[in-house]
Amino acid sequence: MNRSGHTDATMATKRSWKLQEFVAHASNINCLAMGPKSGRLMVTGGDDKKVNLWGIGKPNCIMSLSGQTSPVESVRFNADEELLAAGSQSGTLKIWNLEAAKIVRTLTGHKSNVTGLDFHPYGDFVASSSSDTKVKLWDIRRKGCIYTYTGHTGPVDHIQFSPDGRWLLTGGEDCVIKLWDLAVGKLLHEFKGHKGPIKGIKFHPVEFLMASGSNDKTVKFWDLETFQMVSSTAAGANPVRSIGFHPDGEYLFCGSLDHLHVFGWEPVRCYDAFSMSWGKVQDMIVANTQLIGASFYQTNVSVYVADVNKINTSGNGVQYTSPERGDMPAVNELPRASPGRRSFRRDRPYTTSTKQKLKSEPQRQSPTEDDERENLNSSAEIRDPAKYEEIFQPKHKLSQSPVKPCAPFPAPPEERVPSHGPPSPQKPPSAPKVAPTKPTLPEAPTPDKEDPPRRDVQPPRHEAPPTRTEAPPTKREALPPRRDDPPPRRDDPPPRREDIPKKDDPPPKREAQISPPITAPPQTMIPSDRNKPIGLDMNDFLPQKQQHAGNAPSRSRSDSSSKEKIEAIRKGHSSVCSLLQHRHQNLDVIRAIWTAGDLKTAVESAVNMRDQAVVVDILNTLNLKRSLWTLDLCVILLPSLKDLLTSKYENYIITSCASLKLLLKSFTGLINTNIKIQPSGVDLTREERYEKCSRCYTQLLAVRVIVEDRQSIMGKLGSTFRELQLLLNQLE
Repeated sequence: MNRSGHTDATMATKRSWKLQEFVAHASNINCLAMGPKSGRLMVTGGDDKKVNLWGIGKPNCIMSLSGQTSPVESVRFNADEELLAAGSQSGTLKIWNLEAAKIVRTLTGHKSNVTGLDFHPYGDFVASSSSDTKVKLWDIRRKGCIYTYTGHTGPVDHIQFSPDGRWLLTGGEDCVIKLWDLAVGKLLHEFKGHKGPIKGIKFHPVEFLMASGSNDKTVKFWDLETFQMVSSTAAGANPVRSIGFHPDGEYLFCGSLDHLHVFGWEPVRCYDAFSMSWGKVQDMIVANTQLIGASFYQTNVSVYVADVNKINTSGNGVQYTSPERGDMPAVNELPRASPGRRSFRRDRPYTTSTKQKLKSEPQRQSPTEDDERENLNSSAEIRDPAKYEEIFQPKHKLSQSPVKPCAPFPAPPEERVPSHGPPSPQKPPSAPKVAPTKPTLPEAPTPDKEDPPRRDVQPPRHEAPPTRTEAPPTKREALPPRRDDPPPRRDDPPPRREDIPKKDDPPPKREAQISPPITAPPQTMIPSDRNKPIGLDMNDFLPQKQQHAGNAPSRSRSDSSSKEKIEAIRKGHSSVCSLLQHRHQNLDVIRAIWTAGDLKTAVESAVNMRDQAVVVDILNTLNLKRSLWTLDLCVILLPSLKDLLTSKYENYIITSCASLKLLLKSFTGLINTNIKIQPSGVDLTREERYEKCSRCYTQLLAVRVIVEDRQSIMGKLGSTFRELQLLLNQLE
């Protein structure tokens, strides 16, 4: 929602609004999925190794599933919302029966974290993708892997079965989308066109059409008969986070940072845009004429609703350019199906086709003792029996009347929108739904980071002081010594206004309990996804004399102090500019050497400049082209890569890990082969190669020590270190 103006806020509250926010896990959340059938169920997985089931719009957890031995990285419902799949960082996949509240299968086979899941629309199959670049198809009944699909060169993050169950679509960080034929077990086609990692792939519910969204901020539409691109949107302001077709296939919803766009594809155009405050949306579902989107940040989950009936289809949308047709005239009607395009519904194959021709891998088909032990350690704790019985138990009973769909969520009343001050009307709808969740909700000090929704959780703290301002003065008169011990001694008269709200007994105690776990991580590492400087305080840029001159009554004194403050800021600005200019000059020198054809000298110059920012820029360029890496570059860069692993900047660490992964995949075999046998006789080439491999081997062993110590880090960074450790273990 746009809080800056009354008009936008009025439209936002009518068309879209925040439904709820709650604390879902005791530690960071890693994944989230919504129920495709009812649109009223949601599942979350986190670093606490638990999978929690929630009713959308309800504050309490329905059921908590435990048994994973590592953080949960991916979750997914089946089409009927009766089964639930959860994948972990260790590569283990667990299938749960939600009606029986028990585990059905434990599947192992991936060598790294499971990043994507999807259930077959008709058969008892589930597909999983992983950071080990492999995609596996599992038979839930036989408890075995039917087939393993290989071909991706990077982690595979997204996976989906076609509506007819014949094809499987996969996409990941290698910017390529692959279409697999399940009956034959072969690759049908590769869709290349995106310039960034794939963030969403969806089949059209009816037509032979597919949509894909990427980090390159575009959405592309592909014809699955000709395997050609139908159209592509222009690059937006933010990377695509989630996409999904309308159930009737009329248009495509695209979720990005704080925005929802509605696209058509023939011709390509944006029909409407909703201003949302969901941050980085993770999943979306359309139910009862409403689009429900959910996002998470640390331990909190936020749910937002948009009214699909209020989509503007009057033809005032934004026109885009199609790669095949050029500029298209504006049209007013919704996108129509291509007359010659086939339909999944008309041409759906037999449901047994995937089971007849698939090649089964030579894997065990019966449970082992280890799997039985894992199943015994897995448990389901029903925390809301009434809600659980309401959702799952009726499925076992015969009913003469069809089940009524859930009513749409009511929009906030219009009376609250036009009131004074845009922030206040948005607080009442969310506050009653957030407050009853848990007493730990103030733990959302996450608002200080970047999520606008978390600002909605704080206002109740500011509304409380007016009711307390009458009592504190009497307390202050009775207890002057206790409040004058700290800094208030410097200004005796004024502190009464400042100390009353700040020195109340209850609020400081709550803040003292919550702040340590939140403020500790930024001191050790600066996150890469921040949108503002970390720990910025204006007093740090000003002389100490000016920090205590704020109470001067005279205008001349205030004017002079403001001028001095501006001058101090300008001095700091000039120093930053000089630093950036110096870095730019260094990069110009490196570019000149590089373009002259001497890559080795250019990299050596970057390392000798002893500026990690310059080295990271060079590494980001080298990571884009695997062919540029040579054994000489490995020898030069490995010491710098080791130092970057201990940097306080998360993006430096991520870049170093990406370079190390590329290096290990390319040169591990060469290094192992050359260090086994020392060269004999006079062979200068082999001796030189042996010397380089030995130096690389020594540096990689030092890197392995650092990686082993950092595997326990929570979140995506810890997963990256664990994946890197698997590659380092290949060193002999």
